[in-house]
This record gives sequence, C-alpha cells and structure tokens, in this order.
Amino acid sequence: MKIALLCIGRTRDQLLEKAIQRYVDRLTHYVGFSIQALPDLKSTARLSEAQQKEREGAMILGALQPGDHVVLLDERGKDLTSRQFSAEIERRMNSGLKRVVYIVGGPYGFSEEVYRRADSMMSLSRMTFSHEMVRLFFVEQVYRAMTIMRGEPYHHD
Repeated sequence: MKIALLCIGRTRDQLLEKAIQRYVDRLTHYVGFSIQALPDLKSTARLSEAQQKEREGAMILGALQPGDHVVLLDERGKDLTSRQFSAEIERRMNSGLKRVVYIVGGPYGFSEEVYRRADSMMSLSRMTFSHEMVRLFFVEQVYRAMTIMRGEPYHHD
C-alpha cells in the first residue's frame, strides 16, 4: 500500500520543509509515501469562500485516482490516539488497498464534492494549526504509526 498526502499550496517555511522532509525520508524504510502539493489559487480576493472551495475541490478531485481510499484531515473528523491511528493504517494495509490519500484542504476547508468523495475524516487536533504545520504533524504521525506497528522504541505510552 502507498500513502499520499495531498494538500493545497507548497510549504513556504524552510524550517518546516526541512522537518517534513526528515520524516518523509524516514518513512521510505517502511512504506511508499508521497506528498503532492496542488498550486495555490490565484487572485482569490475576488472569489467568495464557496468559489474558492469549489475550485480547490476540482483540483483535489482531479488529483485522485480510481480506487483511492480518501481520508480528509478535517476538524470535524474522528479523533484518534497514535496507537489507534497506527491500527487504522495497519488495517488498511491488510485490506489490500493500493493507495490511501489523506487530504489537507485550503483555508476554508473542502467543497461539498470533496466531502462526498471522502471515505472518512480524521482530526489531528481540536486546535487549529497552519496548513504547513499540519503537514509536519501528519508526516510525523505516519512515521510514529509505522514504528508502533514494528514494535520499535520511538513511541512511548
């Protein structure tokens, strides 16, 4: 199984980018992992919130492949502990899925079309973080999940 993180816009903060890449590099030992950053919308001052979500949603849906299992990273999603997240990934790996795509939306969230396409939603926290920080937190949690599955000493309860 491959895991992909799909997000709107690139990581501009070089410190965060370096930290994200550190965990991506570590993940190659465990699982196929990729981050795909879709381009930021241009000239958004003239667009309503709904129009921005629709345009971003079209880009997101266009980046998905048939058969992808789609999980939205959304504040209204299911709260999981690190061990529960690890068990979810392991269950999906054992189910024969080819690719699981986790998606970070734009500043206003997701369009209704993206919500309809999603197989599930997951929350990383009830707090709000920048989209760049969410990428780092998510990649670290995937790495943590892999070490939990292997019984490695990275995670401590």
